[in-house]
Amino acid sequence: PTTPSLTPRELETLRHIAAGRTYCQTARHMGLSQHTVDTYLRRIRAKFDVNTTAELTRLAMALGL
Repeated sequence: PTTPSLTPRELETLRHIAAGRTYCQTARHMGLSQHTVDTYLRRIRAKFDVNTTAELTRLAMALGL
């Protein structure tokens, strides 16, 4: 099976969340709304079938972020 791909903004969002930043901190740093950060993370979760922040962090590590 092929691995789903992430957009550059999804990768950046994942990197921030995996670094322990909150949605609010991530949004502020990226110049986005919290809603947009949430949308990116929902897309990532759907693509990789992950549910928790811990799983997102493991995903980021596996992707070398």
